[in-house]
Amino acid sequence: MASVEIRKVVDKKGLRQFIQFYYDLYRECPFAVPFLYSDEMSTLSHRTNPAFDHCEADYFLAWKDGKIVGRVAAIINRHSNEHWNRKQVRFGWLDFIDNHEVSSALLQTVAKWGRERGMNEISGPMGFTDMDREGMLVEGFDRLSTMYINYNYPYYVEHIEHFGGFVKDNDYLEFRIRVPEVTPPKFAKLAEVVEQRYNLHVHKFTRHELLGGGMGREVFNILNQTYDGLYGFAKLTEKQIDKLVDDYIKIADLNLVTAIVDGNKNNKMVGFGISFPSFSRALRKTHDGRFLPFGWWHLLRVLKFHKTDTVDLLLIGVLPEYRSKGANALIFKDLIQRFRDDGYQWAEAMPQMETNKAVLSHWQYLDSEQHRRHRCFNRKLDV
Repeated sequence: MASVEIRKVVDKKGLRQFIQFYYDLYRECPFAVPFLYSDEMSTLSHRTNPAFDHCEADYFLAWKDGKIVGRVAAIINRHSNEHWNRKQVRFGWLDFIDNHEVSSALLQTVAKWGRERGMNEISGPMGFTDMDREGMLVEGFDRLSTMYINYNYPYYVEHIEHFGGFVKDNDYLEFRIRVPEVTPPKFAKLAEVVEQRYNLHVHKFTRHELLGGGMGREVFNILNQTYDGLYGFAKLTEKQIDKLVDDYIKIADLNLVTAIVDGNKNNKMVGFGISFPSFSRALRKTHDGRFLPFGWWHLLRVLKFHKTDTVDLLLIGVLPEYRSKGANALIFKDLIQRFRDDGYQWAEAMPQMETNKAVLSHWQYLDSEQHRRHRCFNRKLDV
């Protein structure tokens, strides 16, 4: 039997093969959700992803017996390394059949690639930025995934352990929450106090404010301040912010986007919450995450007509000086009402660091279940 051969992706055909491997590997898995093919191509393309202004990356495919059996991306984020004073190479888009020779060859390739560029540690799974999917699923294999997180088979974890030297670097927790019939008293009372004492208020955007008025960009400027200091975070550049606004804010359901403004400072935005209706089941009806031939219809039914019982709570950001004032309560109170009005029964809270006790404490006031966990691993490199 032939040994594993690692080939670097060097052209568009190779990139298409790199993306396609995930769909082929997980087509029969009832819990995996196909990622949008166009999003994958846009993220991985040097031409369209502004992260390449400060990132270096190569993609590799593992071949065995004439077939593709694995893939991995090797990434260096120079901004992150400078911010955290690290020499880190990241591995991402790691997928493989249940074969130790294959997984070891892929990880060894990233380690070698990193050492050649002066790196002394390897971490992952991670993307180019915090806006990409991070972490390997280690709990919750029997739960339907989402388009915003990694899904992987249980054997991946054993392969990381078998490779040797990797240790836990960070864990992310995810919660499934039943949308309550009434706003929990804790949030309702605190929201009332916050409004009266600090003159903070909910603001619902118009499309013009978000796009023409520049408030969409301001959302991600607040995110840069809110997330600074979190694991692996590097501030988004102006070009990255522009792309995020163009890709997501343009199509957002504005009922599911909530801002908090400070009435004492000319209604300056000080926090936000962004949700999207869940596309998980709609994406499973597409052909490998593609809009054609009929994928667009399933996605449109969710986006425009709320044909799903679940909403994904993607991002919450509050400026540091407003966190202790209870601004989060205003966000939750407003979004819970919007969720009920639109008929959502469940909310999926996207990954939160297990050390972020302030955020995690919110879920105790709701009917919630911590049902998934993702882990980033780290290993020192001999250089």
